[in-house]
Amino acid sequence: MHPMILKISVGASFCLVAALSAESAAHADDTASPCAALKRIVAAAPQHFAALGPDDGRAVAQPYGDDAHCATTHGTYQCEWNTRNANADSGGNPLEGVGADIAACLPDATHDLNSPGRQHFYLGTRASRTEITAQTEGATRVRLSVSQQ
Repeated sequence: MHPMILKISVGASFCLVAALSAESAAHADDTASPCAALKRIVAAAPQHFAALGPDDGRAVAQPYGDDAHCATTHGTYQCEWNTRNANADSGGNPLEGVGADIAACLPDATHDLNSPGRQHFYLGTRASRTEITAQTEGATRVRLSVSQQ
């Protein structure tokens, strides 16, 4: 093989390896995104959450708890989970953290209720509104409910 062709081949091989390594590194953290999950749930609301499964909402809970159980019930997509130590994970109340995630991830949502036990948001007009509620269930559980009105 001609020395110049060999240099080009070796150089191209190194570029390919570097590109593949960079892509692998970009996907090395497969942690699901709370924002992606919230957006997916809200997008599925007009179709009564038909495209969602139990795993689709778990990423919303992941920063705050590991045992999220999600399901569609009576036209509402709900996830419930036990919270971990709030101070160790989010620096505060997990309900406030979920509320902050909703506000940050869904900037068009209106936050119309902020109480110690309940956060409520909505998107859309009265005729076609998506309701998003996060609330505490006892001292150690949080429930996220998304429904289409």
